[in-house]
Amino acid sequence: METSKSSEEQNVSSEQTQPVAENSNPVTSEPSEQKNTEVTSQSASSTETSTQYRVPTKEIFEPNDLKKWEESEAYRDLMGFITGINEAVKGKKVADSYPVSQTIENLVAMIDKMSKWIDEIPPIDQPQRFGNKAFRDYFKRVKENAEALVSEAIGDEFQACIPEISTYLVESIGNDTRIDYGSGHELAFAAFLCCLFKVEALSSEDAVAVALRVFERYLEFVRKLQTVYRMEPAGSHGVWSLDDFQFLPFMWGSSQLIGHKRIFPKSFVNPDIYEHFAKDYMFLGCIKYINQVKTGPFAEHSNQLWNISGVPHWEKVNSGFIKMYKAEVLGKCPVIQHFLFGSLLPITPVTGT
Repeated sequence: METSKSSEEQNVSSEQTQPVAENSNPVTSEPSEQKNTEVTSQSASSTETSTQYRVPTKEIFEPNDLKKWEESEAYRDLMGFITGINEAVKGKKVADSYPVSQTIENLVAMIDKMSKWIDEIPPIDQPQRFGNKAFRDYFKRVKENAEALVSEAIGDEFQACIPEISTYLVESIGNDTRIDYGSGHELAFAAFLCCLFKVEALSSEDAVAVALRVFERYLEFVRKLQTVYRMEPAGSHGVWSLDDFQFLPFMWGSSQLIGHKRIFPKSFVNPDIYEHFAKDYMFLGCIKYINQVKTGPFAEHSNQLWNISGVPHWEKVNSGFIKMYKAEVLGKCPVIQHFLFGSLLPITPVTGT
């Protein structure tokens, strides 16, 4: 079945990403097209005298501010983190052997606790089909306990930066006014993880587990939030969007599939493929989930993904996802106007060569 290709799909098949050194820190990896900068990790203890941590605030208010964002240290560091993780998980399955530190285990336990709170705050009966108002009570509990959650996960030695870092955790569960969730909230969780690398609560050895353990658990958690509280997709483009809620598991999940000898882009729409391999590959887990929550022909309800199945190689799919992410998430004012900037991810422009 042929379908027309949107401008977003063309992005998925048009760019190759630059490789990141195998043992590099995800935060210090330079994103493609940003080679003139270098991100340096900073530990909370070693920079406490020079870094004034602060609760992140909004800095982007209108489209004209996007240039300031794209030239900022925050943009550079986040893209370095995202592409660094993307490289770290290349060719790796969830079930593979890789380092899993105590901090990784603690972060998974933190998300488990947040997931259990959903059971304790059930949806209420209300006339509106979407946006269950019980989510506001849930959001309040997370916000009130966020600093304690993060402190328990990463340790007391990081107390100085926890108020700043925990803000991104709160932002990552959705918006309590609109009761919606979208790629901007997912970006906030990426920012949360990026900050943990920057203060050295996580190390380069944690890169694979951050995606395949922590982010994978986060994905299950936010799907539960979306389902239980009937959250609206924030800024979805409907059939022309990649997904109603997520983006990064498609990017990182496609990197996992690079070099796979049996699974090709044309294969992922096959139920036998995504049912069998969903637990090991984030991309296929996303496809399985979409088919569980949507009805009708895949090419109609997920046209963007259907088009991607025509791309010949996972390398091209993956590099295209990076380009699409820059354009459709990081390059959109309706998304970035809600992002918060602090001392770890500042709006200040990149300087130096």
